[in-house]
Amino acid sequence: MKILGVFLLAAAALPAQVREFITADTYTRYELQAPETNSFYIVYEVTETRPGAKYHFNQIRPGSEASNEAVTDRATGKPLEFGIVTGKQAKAEGAGAADRLQDDASYIRVKLAHPVPEKGEARILITKTYKDKASYWADGDRITFKRGLGIPKNAVVLPPGYQLFRVNIPVQTATEADGRVRISFINTYPGEAPLEIVAKKAATLTASRPASERAHQDLEILYELQEPETHSFRIMHDLTERAAGTKVHFNIVRAGSHVKNPESIDLDSGESLKFEIMTAGEAKKRQLQGVGRSPDDTEVVATFFAAPVPAGGSTRVRLMETYEDPTYTVKDGELVFDRTFGRPRNLVVLPAGWTLTESVCPAVISTLADGRTLLTFVNPRNDEVHVIIHARKTTPPVAP
Repeated sequence: MKILGVFLLAAAALPAQVREFITADTYTRYELQAPETNSFYIVYEVTETRPGAKYHFNQIRPGSEASNEAVTDRATGKPLEFGIVTGKQAKAEGAGAADRLQDDASYIRVKLAHPVPEKGEARILITKTYKDKASYWADGDRITFKRGLGIPKNAVVLPPGYQLFRVNIPVQTATEADGRVRISFINTYPGEAPLEIVAKKAATLTASRPASERAHQDLEILYELQEPETHSFRIMHDLTERAAGTKVHFNIVRAGSHVKNPESIDLDSGESLKFEIMTAGEAKKRQLQGVGRSPDDTEVVATFFAAPVPAGGSTRVRLMETYEDPTYTVKDGELVFDRTFGRPRNLVVLPAGWTLTESVCPAVISTLADGRTLLTFVNPRNDEVHVIIHARKTTPPVAP
């Protein structure tokens, strides 16, 4: 991921790298059809974040024959207008990343429900069927799906009557309610994941219990560390609420932390949302649903949606707040940030003038334009990872 610019989380115009951060929910599901068809049904969830953009362009991969295309607005569940254009046409209409578009390639041009708001985004669902003999074929009682996948999160569903025989990268596996086997993964490669799946005929399986698909979770969080003497960090987290009729979302503040300066944004409209800091006990008295079994003295931030989540749609919100936590501190002259992460994707920005000396958990490390260090932790597991970061003060700050 290329990171540019400076994090200014409270600014009216979000900087480029924050917009790039929020596109990490991109997800593709490939449902393999009968082997003799060499076809697979694609469900593609993507987010357009260019301010003012009226269209989104999705390339039809060379070598694949596309059919049965449909496009839906993920916020409302309503269909969107679309057509097929060339790369040359897409460039003329202001497509993003125009330098990477091929003039003679084909693209699905999606007309968005409304231009992308300055502080928001447009979420799209594209479905289509591809026929591609080079990616999906049968050989006797075995089938092979071999395809480079550059999308951050992916799933492949085997045809009925097939079981997994071999896969070349770490994946999560599950059996769906209809007996089909699902292989999914979060792409931790710097480019395309060189996926190769081999399956063979077998009796249809039955799912023993529901399995949460890690690759389809779209919780993302950024920690912008303040000077460690303040024990404070600014948090920005994006999440999607899909339950129809939901009117409020509760962010449960972790025990030991205290929240202040919250802000909530509806990313589908770019508009600010009303919020309140309260206890779980207060929420229960007001009969507000969402705090679960949290102890009554638990601190929570309630974000009230502009409208209930529509049937067939969803609402995506960005929550921003400052946490005070004594575990974030200075010890023996070193900054110490010690925290467990349960979300699939977690970003930490060190304060200006601090140089990373240790990260116990593996991270992708980069430097922002203002010289601050950014650590990106991708957690493909369904449990938490323990992150411990140490840094030392640098005088003067290291230039990028």
